[in-house]
Amino acid sequence: MKNQFLILGGTGKTGSRIAKRLQERGETVRLGSRRATPSFSWEDSSNWAEVVKDITHLYITYQPDLAVPGAYQAVSELVAQAKKAGVKKIVLLSGKGETEAQRCEGIVKKSGIDYTIIQCNWFSQNWSESFLMEPVLEGHVALPMSDSKIPFVDAEDIADVAVAVFLNPKHNGHTYELTGPKGYTFKEAVATIATATGRDIGFTPVSMEAYKGVMQEMGLPETYVWLITYLFTEVIGNPDNSIITKDIENIIGRPAKDFKQYADELAATGGWDVPTTAV
Repeated sequence: MKNQFLILGGTGKTGSRIAKRLQERGETVRLGSRRATPSFSWEDSSNWAEVVKDITHLYITYQPDLAVPGAYQAVSELVAQAKKAGVKKIVLLSGKGETEAQRCEGIVKKSGIDYTIIQCNWFSQNWSESFLMEPVLEGHVALPMSDSKIPFVDAEDIADVAVAVFLNPKHNGHTYELTGPKGYTFKEAVATIATATGRDIGFTPVSMEAYKGVMQEMGLPETYVWLITYLFTEVIGNPDNSIITKDIENIIGRPAKDFKQYADELAATGGWDVPTTAV
């Protein structure tokens, strides 16, 4: 039977890149998203049997994060449906250093389906495709945990790794930790973006409590406030997450992309250009 790939989060940071690479290889790809046919939503499992029907390879990324309440139950149900449907291989995007995410990894590992786990810390693309984009454009970034070194990992590298582990059975049963080749503090990351863009972008270190208070004052949902607080304190605050690995290089045969290279490339495309206001 010809391989059929289901890429959950198919329009997201990693899923869209994985789907594109597989399609360029001539693989049959189905996107798992609310706008797809059949549609997929983590909040509604009523059609999951239909979603995984005839699928041989499944990429799982949970939104917003495997750490949130309900993720374990949802992943359990989806993996059970995948097993019934005869899925042959699962690639799970997991959080490096997240206890809750590791519980979800256990579901996949015990499923009886071939699998590869790819653990990641913070994406470089958080600065251009997520919540850090707006303060960069505004010219000032204020963040907690300012002394922690983060080896930001590029979503392009994650996608290359995911395709490689999907297509080569030698990666079955392995867990990989994907990192960039160098750690950056938030201040250093902002300075790197400022240099790449030629813009003056300031940085202010703040306490976690102050940052949490700002999110609450903005009226953000409590679940979002909890998640961001968790990611800063439990993930960035975990010294193990500053450890740099060579898993990306070992899998795809080239070094992981450094944050400076990411910043220079994105700046060259105008990705951080500030829109001018028409007079």
